[in-house]
Amino acid sequence: MVELGLILILILVLLLPFLSHKVEENLEIFLFIMGILSCLITGVMDYHIIREAIIEPWKITAAVFLSGLLFKFTRHYLRQSIEKILEVIPEPLFISLVVVILGLSSSIITAIIASLFLVEIISAMRYEKSYETKIIVISCFSIGLGAALTPIGEPLSAIAIAKLKHLPHVDFFYLLRLLGVLILSAILILGLIAYFIKGRETKGTLGIPEEEETYLGVALRAAKVYLFVMALIFLGKGFTLIIDRYIIFLDPGILYWINMVSAILDNATLTAAEISDKMTDIQVKSILMGLLISGGMLIPGNIPNIICANKLKIKSRDWARTGVPLGLIMMVIYFLILFYLL
Repeated sequence: MVELGLILILILVLLLPFLSHKVEENLEIFLFIMGILSCLITGVMDYHIIREAIIEPWKITAAVFLSGLLFKFTRHYLRQSIEKILEVIPEPLFISLVVVILGLSSSIITAIIASLFLVEIISAMRYEKSYETKIIVISCFSIGLGAALTPIGEPLSAIAIAKLKHLPHVDFFYLLRLLGVLILSAILILGLIAYFIKGRETKGTLGIPEEEETYLGVALRAAKVYLFVMALIFLGKGFTLIIDRYIIFLDPGILYWINMVSAILDNATLTAAEISDKMTDIQVKSILMGLLISGGMLIPGNIPNIICANKLKIKSRDWARTGVPLGLIMMVIYFLILFYLL
Protein backbone atom coordinates (compact mmCIF):
# COMPACT_ATOMS: atom_id res chain seq x y z
CA MET A 1 0.00 0.00 0.00
CA VAL A 2 2.88 2.36 0.75
CA GLU A 3 4.40 1.77 -2.69
CA LEU A 4 1.01 2.32 -4.35
CA GLY A 5 0.58 5.58 -2.46
CA LEU A 6 3.98 6.83 -3.61
CA ILE A 7 3.28 5.81 -7.20
CA LEU A 8 0.00 7.74 -7.05
CA ILE A 9 1.83 10.82 -5.72
CA LEU A 10 4.41 10.48 -8.48
CA ILE A 11 1.65 10.36 -11.12
CA LEU A 12 -0.10 13.39 -9.60
CA VAL A 13 3.15 15.39 -9.47
CA LEU A 14 3.84 14.55 -13.10
CA LEU A 15 0.36 15.20 -14.51
CA LEU A 16 -1.59 17.72 -12.43
CA PRO A 17 0.61 20.77 -13.23
CA PHE A 18 -0.24 20.17 -16.90
CA LEU A 19 -3.92 19.32 -16.41
CA SER A 20 -5.00 21.85 -13.79
CA HIS A 21 -4.58 25.60 -14.15
CA LYS A 22 -5.01 26.09 -10.40
CA VAL A 23 -2.26 23.58 -9.62
CA GLU A 24 0.01 25.24 -12.17
CA GLU A 25 -0.64 28.67 -10.63
CA ASN A 26 0.15 27.34 -7.15
CA LEU A 27 2.88 24.82 -7.99
CA GLU A 28 4.92 25.49 -4.85
CA ILE A 29 1.98 24.80 -2.54
CA PHE A 30 0.97 21.71 -4.53
CA LEU A 31 4.47 20.21 -4.37
CA PHE A 32 4.69 21.05 -0.68
CA ILE A 33 1.46 19.14 0.01
CA MET A 34 2.64 16.19 -2.10
CA GLY A 35 5.96 16.18 -0.24
CA ILE A 36 4.24 16.14 3.15
CA LEU A 37 1.93 13.32 2.01
CA SER A 38 4.87 11.24 0.74
CA CYS A 39 6.62 11.55 4.12
CA LEU A 40 3.45 10.72 6.04
CA ILE A 41 2.66 7.69 3.85
CA THR A 42 6.13 6.22 4.36
CA GLY A 43 6.21 7.16 8.04
CA VAL A 44 9.53 9.02 7.79
CA MET A 45 8.25 12.38 8.99
CA ASP A 46 10.12 13.30 12.16
CA TYR A 47 11.83 16.21 13.87
CA HIS A 48 15.07 15.84 11.89
CA ILE A 49 13.35 15.94 8.49
CA ILE A 50 11.20 18.91 9.49
CA ARG A 51 14.29 20.70 10.80
CA GLU A 52 16.21 20.03 7.58
CA ALA A 53 13.26 21.20 5.46
CA ILE A 54 13.06 24.43 7.45
CA ILE A 55 16.79 25.21 7.62
CA GLU A 56 18.19 23.94 4.31
CA PRO A 57 16.28 26.31 1.96
CA TRP A 58 17.53 29.44 3.76
CA LYS A 59 20.85 29.63 1.88
CA ILE A 60 19.14 29.53 -1.50
CA THR A 61 16.39 31.89 -0.34
CA ALA A 62 18.90 34.41 1.03
CA ALA A 63 20.84 34.33 -2.25
CA VAL A 64 17.65 34.91 -4.26
CA PHE A 65 16.49 37.73 -1.98
CA LEU A 66 19.82 39.58 -1.79
CA SER A 67 20.47 39.16 -5.49
CA GLY A 68 16.96 40.43 -6.19
CA LEU A 69 17.70 43.59 -4.23
CA LEU A 70 21.05 43.99 -5.99
CA PHE A 71 19.53 43.61 -9.44
CA LYS A 72 16.70 45.98 -8.51
CA PHE A 73 19.23 48.81 -8.17
CA THR A 74 21.56 47.77 -10.99
CA ARG A 75 19.08 46.71 -13.68
CA HIS A 76 19.40 50.04 -15.47
CA TYR A 77 23.18 49.65 -15.77
CA LEU A 78 22.81 46.06 -16.91
CA ARG A 79 20.48 47.13 -19.71
CA GLN A 80 22.95 49.80 -20.78
CA SER A 81 25.76 47.25 -20.82
CA ILE A 82 23.75 44.85 -22.97
CA GLU A 83 22.95 47.66 -25.41
CA LYS A 84 26.66 48.40 -25.80
CA ILE A 85 27.52 44.72 -26.27
CA LEU A 86 24.85 44.32 -28.95
CA GLU A 87 26.38 47.21 -30.86
CA VAL A 88 29.51 45.06 -31.25
CA ILE A 89 28.24 41.49 -31.69
CA PRO A 90 25.08 40.07 -33.31
CA GLU A 91 22.19 39.18 -31.02
CA PRO A 92 22.19 35.41 -31.80
CA LEU A 93 25.90 35.23 -30.94
CA PHE A 94 25.29 37.14 -27.71
CA ILE A 95 22.56 34.71 -26.64
CA SER A 96 24.76 31.75 -27.54
CA LEU A 97 27.61 33.19 -25.45
CA VAL A 98 25.27 33.75 -22.51
CA VAL A 99 24.27 30.07 -22.59
CA VAL A 100 27.88 28.89 -22.78
CA ILE A 101 29.47 31.37 -20.34
CA LEU A 102 26.83 30.91 -17.64
CA GLY A 103 27.09 27.14 -18.05
CA LEU A 104 30.86 27.17 -17.70
CA SER A 105 30.94 29.67 -14.84
CA SER A 106 28.16 28.08 -12.77
CA SER A 107 30.63 25.63 -11.23
CA ILE A 108 32.43 28.62 -9.68
CA ILE A 109 29.75 31.24 -9.06
CA THR A 110 27.16 28.49 -8.25
CA ALA A 111 24.05 27.53 -10.18
CA ILE A 112 21.95 29.95 -8.12
CA ILE A 113 23.94 33.06 -9.01
CA ALA A 114 24.25 31.96 -12.65
CA SER A 115 20.47 31.55 -12.93
CA LEU A 116 19.88 34.97 -11.33
CA PHE A 117 22.20 36.57 -13.89
CA LEU A 118 20.32 34.68 -16.62
CA VAL A 119 16.97 36.02 -15.46
CA GLU A 120 18.19 39.61 -15.45
CA ILE A 121 19.88 39.36 -18.86
CA ILE A 122 16.87 37.77 -20.54
CA SER A 123 14.46 40.16 -18.81
CA ALA A 124 16.47 43.08 -20.16
CA MET A 125 16.32 41.66 -23.69
CA ARG A 126 12.50 41.83 -23.73
CA TYR A 127 11.79 38.77 -25.87
CA GLU A 128 8.46 37.33 -26.91
CA LYS A 129 7.37 34.78 -24.32
CA SER A 130 7.79 31.71 -26.53
CA TYR A 131 11.31 32.67 -27.58
CA GLU A 132 12.23 33.73 -24.04
CA THR A 133 11.07 30.38 -22.65
CA LYS A 134 13.13 28.40 -25.15
CA ILE A 135 16.28 30.36 -24.31
CA ILE A 136 15.68 30.05 -20.58
CA VAL A 137 15.15 26.27 -20.76
CA ILE A 138 18.28 25.77 -22.88
CA SER A 139 20.29 28.00 -20.54
CA CYS A 140 19.08 26.16 -17.44
CA PHE A 141 20.18 22.87 -18.98
CA SER A 142 23.60 24.46 -19.47
CA ILE A 143 23.78 25.88 -15.94
CA GLY A 144 22.60 22.64 -14.32
CA LEU A 145 25.21 20.63 -16.19
CA GLY A 146 28.07 23.07 -15.72
CA ALA A 147 27.48 23.47 -11.98
CA ALA A 148 28.29 19.79 -11.46
CA LEU A 149 31.95 20.23 -12.41
CA THR A 150 32.98 21.33 -8.91
CA PRO A 151 31.56 20.57 -5.45
CA ILE A 152 30.70 24.25 -4.90
CA GLY A 153 28.49 24.53 -7.97
CA GLU A 154 25.39 22.77 -6.69
CA PRO A 155 24.28 20.31 -3.96
CA LEU A 156 24.43 17.29 -6.31
CA SER A 157 28.16 17.68 -6.92
CA ALA A 158 28.89 18.45 -3.27
CA ILE A 159 27.11 15.29 -2.15
CA ALA A 160 28.79 13.16 -4.83
CA ILE A 161 32.24 14.29 -3.67
CA ALA A 162 31.30 13.76 -0.02
CA LYS A 163 30.17 10.20 -0.76
CA LEU A 164 33.36 9.36 -2.67
CA LYS A 165 35.97 11.37 -0.75
CA HIS A 166 37.48 8.28 0.89
CA LEU A 167 38.80 7.10 -2.47
CA PRO A 168 42.40 8.18 -3.14
CA HIS A 169 41.73 9.65 -6.59
CA VAL A 170 38.74 11.74 -5.52
CA ASP A 171 39.53 15.41 -4.92
CA PHE A 172 38.06 18.85 -5.69
CA PHE A 173 38.58 18.34 -9.43
CA TYR A 174 37.36 14.73 -9.59
CA LEU A 175 34.05 15.55 -11.27
CA LEU A 176 35.78 17.86 -13.72
CA ARG A 177 38.04 14.97 -14.77
CA LEU A 178 35.19 12.46 -14.76
CA LEU A 179 32.48 14.47 -16.51
CA GLY A 180 34.38 17.37 -18.05
CA VAL A 181 34.40 16.25 -21.68
CA LEU A 182 30.76 15.15 -21.59
CA ILE A 183 29.50 18.29 -19.88
CA LEU A 184 31.63 20.73 -21.88
CA SER A 185 30.45 19.17 -25.13
CA ALA A 186 26.83 19.41 -23.97
CA ILE A 187 27.22 23.09 -23.02
CA LEU A 188 28.74 23.93 -26.40
CA ILE A 189 25.95 22.07 -28.21
CA LEU A 190 23.34 23.94 -26.16
CA GLY A 191 25.02 27.21 -27.06
CA LEU A 192 24.90 26.22 -30.72
CA ILE A 193 21.20 25.37 -30.46
CA ALA A 194 20.53 28.76 -28.87
CA TYR A 195 22.39 30.45 -31.72
CA PHE A 196 20.17 28.91 -34.38
CA ILE A 197 16.85 29.61 -32.65
CA LYS A 198 15.70 32.56 -34.68
CA GLY A 199 15.23 35.89 -32.97
CA ARG A 200 12.41 36.99 -35.23
CA GLU A 201 10.04 36.28 -32.36
CA THR A 202 11.38 39.17 -30.33
CA LYS A 203 8.88 41.89 -29.59
CA GLY A 204 11.03 44.96 -29.48
CA THR A 205 14.21 46.52 -28.20
CA LEU A 206 15.91 47.21 -24.93
CA GLY A 207 14.24 50.60 -24.87
CA ILE A 208 10.86 49.20 -23.88
CA PRO A 209 9.97 50.33 -20.34
CA GLU A 210 10.14 47.57 -17.77
CA GLU A 211 7.81 47.15 -14.82
CA GLU A 212 9.56 48.43 -11.70
CA GLU A 213 10.64 45.73 -9.26
CA THR A 214 9.16 46.25 -5.79
CA TYR A 215 10.53 45.20 -2.43
CA LEU A 216 7.41 43.11 -1.90
CA GLY A 217 7.95 41.39 -5.26
CA VAL A 218 11.53 40.52 -4.33
CA ALA A 219 10.40 39.15 -0.96
CA LEU A 220 7.52 37.12 -2.41
CA ARG A 221 9.77 35.57 -5.06
CA ALA A 222 12.26 34.54 -2.39
CA ALA A 223 9.43 33.08 -0.27
CA LYS A 224 8.18 31.01 -3.21
CA VAL A 225 11.67 29.65 -3.82
CA TYR A 226 11.91 28.77 -0.10
CA LEU A 227 8.64 26.82 -0.24
CA PHE A 228 9.67 25.15 -3.51
CA VAL A 229 12.98 23.89 -2.06
CA MET A 230 11.24 22.75 1.12
CA ALA A 231 8.74 20.81 -0.99
CA LEU A 232 11.55 19.06 -2.89
CA ILE A 233 13.25 18.06 0.36
CA PHE A 234 10.03 16.47 1.64
CA LEU A 235 9.48 14.72 -1.70
CA GLY A 236 13.05 13.40 -1.71
CA LYS A 237 12.75 12.08 1.84
CA GLY A 238 9.35 10.56 1.16
CA PHE A 239 10.59 8.64 -1.86
CA THR A 240 13.71 7.34 -0.10
CA LEU A 241 11.89 4.09 0.70
CA ILE A 242 11.31 3.35 -3.00
CA ILE A 243 14.88 4.33 -3.86
CA ASP A 244 16.44 2.18 -1.14
CA ARG A 245 14.22 -0.82 -1.80
CA TYR A 246 14.08 -0.98 -5.58
CA ILE A 247 16.42 1.44 -7.32
CA ILE A 248 19.94 1.54 -5.90
CA PHE A 249 20.69 -2.11 -6.76
CA LEU A 250 19.87 -1.77 -10.44
CA ASP A 251 22.29 -1.90 -13.36
CA PRO A 252 23.82 1.55 -14.21
CA GLY A 253 22.20 1.51 -17.65
CA ILE A 254 18.77 1.05 -16.10
CA LEU A 255 19.54 3.61 -13.39
CA TYR A 256 20.45 6.11 -16.08
CA TRP A 257 16.89 6.03 -17.43
CA ILE A 258 15.11 5.64 -14.09
CA ASN A 259 16.92 8.76 -12.94
CA MET A 260 14.59 10.71 -15.20
CA VAL A 261 12.52 11.05 -12.02
CA SER A 262 15.10 13.76 -11.28
CA ALA A 263 12.83 15.94 -13.42
CA ILE A 264 10.47 16.19 -10.42
CA LEU A 265 12.51 14.95 -7.43
CA ASP A 266 15.51 16.52 -5.72
CA ASN A 267 18.54 15.19 -7.60
CA ALA A 268 20.74 15.76 -4.56
CA THR A 269 18.64 13.23 -2.64
CA LEU A 270 18.92 10.73 -5.49
CA THR A 271 22.69 11.28 -5.61
CA ALA A 272 22.98 10.65 -1.87
CA ALA A 273 20.97 7.44 -2.20
CA GLU A 274 22.60 6.01 -5.33
CA ILE A 275 26.29 6.96 -5.26
CA SER A 276 28.65 4.62 -3.43
CA ASP A 277 32.43 4.49 -3.07
CA LYS A 278 32.21 0.85 -4.20
CA MET A 279 31.15 1.92 -7.69
CA THR A 280 33.38 2.19 -10.72
CA ASP A 281 33.92 5.54 -12.43
CA ILE A 282 31.65 4.53 -15.33
CA GLN A 283 28.86 3.71 -12.87
CA VAL A 284 29.21 7.08 -11.14
CA LYS A 285 29.43 8.83 -14.50
CA SER A 286 26.26 7.23 -15.87
CA ILE A 287 24.24 7.91 -12.73
CA LEU A 288 25.26 11.56 -12.54
CA MET A 289 24.74 12.26 -16.24
CA GLY A 290 21.25 10.75 -16.08
CA LEU A 291 20.40 12.97 -13.11
CA LEU A 292 21.92 16.12 -14.57
CA ILE A 293 20.30 15.89 -17.99
CA SER A 294 16.84 14.94 -16.76
CA GLY A 295 16.98 17.75 -14.18
CA GLY A 296 16.41 20.26 -16.96
CA MET A 297 13.28 18.67 -18.37
CA LEU A 298 10.67 20.07 -15.95
CA ILE A 299 10.53 23.06 -13.61
CA PRO A 300 11.05 21.13 -10.32
CA GLY A 301 14.14 19.42 -11.78
CA ASN A 302 16.72 21.82 -10.40
CA ILE A 303 17.15 25.18 -8.68
CA PRO A 304 17.91 27.25 -11.83
CA ASN A 305 14.62 26.05 -13.36
CA ILE A 306 12.69 27.04 -10.24
CA ILE A 307 14.28 30.49 -9.98
CA CYS A 308 13.85 31.33 -13.67
CA ALA A 309 10.32 29.96 -14.02
CA ASN A 310 9.21 31.81 -10.89
CA LYS A 311 10.69 35.15 -11.90
CA LEU A 312 9.63 35.02 -15.56
CA LYS A 313 6.25 33.33 -14.90
CA ILE A 314 6.93 30.35 -17.15
CA LYS A 315 4.18 27.74 -17.03
CA SER A 316 4.86 24.03 -16.54
CA ARG A 317 3.52 23.01 -19.95
CA ASP A 318 5.48 25.78 -21.70
CA TRP A 319 8.67 24.63 -20.02
CA ALA A 320 7.95 21.00 -20.91
CA ARG A 321 7.40 21.81 -24.60
CA THR A 322 11.10 22.61 -24.87
CA GLY A 323 12.56 20.78 -21.87
CA VAL A 324 11.13 17.31 -22.43
CA PRO A 325 12.08 16.79 -26.11
CA LEU A 326 15.49 18.44 -25.60
CA GLY A 327 16.13 16.33 -22.50
CA LEU A 328 15.06 13.10 -24.19
CA ILE A 329 17.32 13.75 -27.18
CA MET A 330 20.26 14.45 -24.87
CA MET A 331 19.48 11.37 -22.77
CA VAL A 332 19.61 9.15 -25.88
CA ILE A 333 22.81 10.73 -27.18
CA TYR A 334 24.69 10.44 -23.91
CA PHE A 335 23.36 6.96 -23.24
CA LEU A 336 24.91 5.84 -26.52
CA ILE A 337 28.16 7.62 -25.66
CA LEU A 338 28.37 6.23 -22.13
CA PHE A 339 27.42 2.65 -22.80
CA TYR A 340 28.55 2.03 -26.36
CA LEU A 341 31.38 4.45 -27.14
CA LEU A 342 33.27 4.75 -23.87
